[in-house]
Amino acid sequence: MPCVQRGIRILADALVVIGLLTKQHDTYALTDSSALFLNKKSPAYLGHATRFLLSPMLSDAHDDVAGAVRRGGTILPDQGSVTPENDVWVDFARGMAPMMMPAAQAIAAITGAAKGEKWKVLDIAAGHGLFGITLAQKNPNAEIVALDWDKVLTVAEENARAFGVAGRLKKLPGSAMEVEFGNDYDIVLVTNFLHHFNVETNEKLLKKVYRALKPGGRAVTLEFVPNDDRVSPPQAAFFSVTMLTSTPHGDAYTFKELEGMFKNAGFARSELHPMEGGMPESIIVSYKG
Repeated sequence: MPCVQRGIRILADALVVIGLLTKQHDTYALTDSSALFLNKKSPAYLGHATRFLLSPMLSDAHDDVAGAVRRGGTILPDQGSVTPENDVWVDFARGMAPMMMPAAQAIAAITGAAKGEKWKVLDIAAGHGLFGITLAQKNPNAEIVALDWDKVLTVAEENARAFGVAGRLKKLPGSAMEVEFGNDYDIVLVTNFLHHFNVETNEKLLKKVYRALKPGGRAVTLEFVPNDDRVSPPQAAFFSVTMLTSTPHGDAYTFKELEGMFKNAGFARSELHPMEGGMPESIIVSYKG
């Protein structure tokens, strides 16, 4: 026991040094910042995210990085993380939602959701649903269509109830590459999705998005966007390794590359909005003429 106590004391002191704990005499406590993410009662609690981040799919994908480099894509069976109906996305939806809340709030601000205009919104690969749900929270006149695998949409539906907008969320189960979107959307959300696929596949999807939008409508994309040098900023640039190891053809695309995809799909222009506060992702707003 003394050895355990010594080990805990040294670890706890180290966590105080780096700012994750406070210390008063021999009593330790979470700082306000660490409590936000480590207290199970906090809406931003990240403990559940470990189920996804440590899932066999992701860990196995990184077991043989050299093999992925030689192949130019994942060594995982089938299509890796983009295998149809992959259960890992249920874990993602349940565990990663707190990490996405800052981006969801930023998207609501950039799109002007608080103005309360009548909106029809398509949320592609909705997952936890927070991006569309947040728009519906900020805009009482927004109706959301959430598209994802049926099992994943169960999580989005649960979150919509918890946030009080279930009556304005409609489920559209299936593959974004195959199902019909409908039309006359004011906004189409394409969040954390394009990086899973090659340029050709993305342009095919974005042409569907273009057709689904009403004139003057907007596609709103959330992506890890490295600079043209592809080595900065660090988190956005390094994300390409995750795509190399977990997908057959995915990548972290520069804004120039993303802008080109949207232009080839028919969009008039695209705007890049880097997120504040050191967040690794950026928001791209693309306009249908």
